[in-house]
Amino acid sequence: MPYLSRIRINHLRPASRQLLANPHVVHGAVLGGLPDLADSERPLWRWDADRAQRPHLVVSTQSKPDWTHIAEQYGWPGADGEHALIRDYTPLLDKLDAGQEYAFRVTVNPVQNLPPADTDNNGKQRSRRAGHRTAGNQWKWFLSRAQGWGFTVPDAAVPTEHTEENAPAAAPSDMRITHRQRLAFDKKGRSVVLTIATFQGRLRITDRDSFTHHLLGGFGPAKAYGCGLLTLAPLPGDGGA
Repeated sequence: MPYLSRIRINHLRPASRQLLANPHVVHGAVLGGLPDLADSERPLWRWDADRAQRPHLVVSTQSKPDWTHIAEQYGWPGADGEHALIRDYTPLLDKLDAGQEYAFRVTVNPVQNLPPADTDNNGKQRSRRAGHRTAGNQWKWFLSRAQGWGFTVPDAAVPTEHTEENAPAAAPSDMRITHRQRLAFDKKGRSVVLTIATFQGRLRITDRDSFTHHLLGGFGPAKAYGCGLLTLAPLPGDGGA
């Protein structure tokens, strides 16, 4: 049974600064909330920081998690309120269907395969993977894969003004890039560099099975490092979603 969690983080704690800066640390903390982690389970997570002073860690898991350790190390363990909201994801998944529209948010790692620059130990040329750095290429990458992920992004009813930071000027899709960042962090002594982009907008489901598969399994690469988790919300005025 899948679950979606939202955990509040105290960004002022010294340990939280490391958590916010290093996706590898977050990945370990998320795995620590799954005591019966099966080989087949690959949790997804994402930072939501609409308010910089109140970041939230959003996590999708296949089994019911326990986030006590995260609340104790990175949150407000003695404060009032709900430290981690955990919800059964099944009711939403069960009512998804082709043709439905939702508001969405997702952080992804838009990448491209570059021509080979070297050879491996067997003398074979190996292509290189690199992140798309411009908003325009990130936008094109996302839209080119949406259909394969089981949805489309409808045209905007009222065209909005775009900048290089949130979308190409001519893009009519009802979507925008709300955050772009180049991440560099350490993983067991090895440097890892990721280019990420957060998209927010409106989608229309075209293939329920494919969409549900990716909703649980993630969209695009770098899923262990905060990419691939897409969340849904009712569109404004749509009280039935």
